[in-house]
Amino acid sequence: MSEVFFYHLTNSSLGQMLPQILDRTLQNNWRVLLRSVDQVQLDRLDAQLWGGNNTLFLPHGINGGTHDVDQPILLTMGRDNLNDAKALILVHGSKTTAEEVAGYERVSLIFNGNDQMAVDDARTDWKKLTDAGIRAKYWSQASGRWEMKAEKN
Repeated sequence: MSEVFFYHLTNSSLGQMLPQILDRTLQNNWRVLLRSVDQVQLDRLDAQLWGGNNTLFLPHGINGGTHDVDQPILLTMGRDNLNDAKALILVHGSKTTAEEVAGYERVSLIFNGNDQMAVDDARTDWKKLTDAGIRAKYWSQASGRWEMKAEKN
């Protein structure tokens, strides 16, 4: 059954947290579709994942390449699941629907907890998805480490 994890960033940046989530997801033998609404930010993530301070090797590509279908992690602004991903990660305000969530094992919605508009949007998304019967977990790092603060089945 599909589920959505909401990650409320307060103590780390997306660039710091994302490699951990991607690594765990790949350890599940799931391919990842990572979607953004901002091409500039997507290009930044691409650069960080290839040459950042990561000690992890995270093989990935940006949508539009000749090997999209083969990418373990595909960065995109589109909705098509070109790499047959089992996990969808939404960043920079990217949205989903209950119907789309049903096509994945897990959807992770990562948002900036220091941006009130992002927090409000995440609350709206939580309500919309849980009201549609989607299982959801809300994770916060307000205490300095990740803790599950809410769960809806």
